[in-house]
Amino acid sequence: MYSKSSLEMLDTVARLGSFTAAAQVLNKVPSAISYGVRQVEKELDVVLFYRLPRKVKLTAAGELFITEARTLLRQMEEIKAQTRRAAHGWQSTLKLTLDNVVKLNKLKPLVEDFYREFEFAELQINMEVFNGSWEAIAQERADIVIGATAAVPVGGDFEVRDMGSLDWAFVMSPSHPCVKQQNLNQDLVSQFPAICLDDTSSVLPKRHTGHYPQQRRLLLPNWYSAIECLKNGIGVGYMPRHIAMPLIHDGVLVEKTLPDEKPLSQCCLVWRKDDNHRLIEWMVNYLGSSQQLHQDWLQAY
Repeated sequence: MYSKSSLEMLDTVARLGSFTAAAQVLNKVPSAISYGVRQVEKELDVVLFYRLPRKVKLTAAGELFITEARTLLRQMEEIKAQTRRAAHGWQSTLKLTLDNVVKLNKLKPLVEDFYREFEFAELQINMEVFNGSWEAIAQERADIVIGATAAVPVGGDFEVRDMGSLDWAFVMSPSHPCVKQQNLNQDLVSQFPAICLDDTSSVLPKRHTGHYPQQRRLLLPNWYSAIECLKNGIGVGYMPRHIAMPLIHDGVLVEKTLPDEKPLSQCCLVWRKDDNHRLIEWMVNYLGSSQQLHQDWLQAY
């Protein structure tokens, strides 16, 4: 309905309170400014400015109009800037998925560094469990996944960087009956529920933390709820060592050893191959080498 130039003209008149002063700034004659204002007022069928002897002043309707006009002008500038950035591969959002097994210590500096580096971009951070992470990258709900576990179960146009192995600790409450047993075995442990995180995938086959074949599982959405169940002696289960160690040190949980070989999860960084998304390239470089990834996101203290 209104051109960018007409909105800028009205904004200038409102700021300077004078057709003559606005004309000087816009390199126009005062009559052209006056005519332009009248045309907008005619379209709106309202008066935007009171004409006083040596100045003009916004009416109540004019105040509202100028407020909205300035919002439109800012939006126009942002649209132009976003379009130019997109043309050069700078998208406005980076979708980052964290597998629930990773440490979160580095999340705060990552977010702070990203927002310091890119004034125009936003991070969208999500958490998935096991194959849910692969599903997120396959369905393009994620641009990057940190900590995807096990073998690649899907095909797609993405790249992978090894993060090393995640170490698991078999834990339980200090009051759990298994604590009193010096040697645990399959028959004994299978009597108690296995505390497992529920795989968030909806299409791919679900995977869960280690448990015996005959052992009933208690499937939970995150480690917070799993820790509460373990603390309260509801069951036993494997937990990433970096999560378990502080709880073991504080006496909240007890680590026991099973005769079986404990599970190891090979983890990796996964990202979509997209030459027109330079935020992905920046983040992958920021996250660093395989060794750095393991130290920052998986390694226990």
